[in-house]
Amino acid sequence: MITQVVTLVGVLVGALTSFLATTMAERTRHLRVMATRWDERKLGTYIEYASCVKEISSTGKRARHAAEGTDEQREFLAAMEEAELRRSVLFETLVLLASPKAIEAAHEINRVVWRELRAARSRGSVSAEEGQELMELMNRYHQQARADLGVPHSA
Repeated sequence: MITQVVTLVGVLVGALTSFLATTMAERTRHLRVMATRWDERKLGTYIEYASCVKEISSTGKRARHAAEGTDEQREFLAAMEEAELRRSVLFETLVLLASPKAIEAAHEINRVVWRELRAARSRGSVSAEEGQELMELMNRYHQQARADLGVPHSA
């Protein structure tokens, strides 16, 4: 009788151990899949936001250099405004997904982009320093995005 009880306890301990090990392995796998899914979403958002900022800057520059009141100028301004709407939505997504340092870098970029938008709308000019500032801020943004995603910086 005692051997049967010991055998039964051994089977129960083995089953419980197997259940716990399988549960932990599945939980770890699920967390890894979820982390990968969010990292893919973050990467896409980081890329789209940066592309949108570049599009705004480029079309704003073209609008400032186009002849006043021409169809070409209106087209560039319309493209710039459309890109600005996309940037605004992407920024909201960025705020939800990105690291605090990446969000702060994007806030700084937004301030420069808004100055460029005002200049394009009023046919003002953007100094070379402001263009350089945007490049430096974009570089900082890229660094923060790489850090958030755990991507090593290659020199």
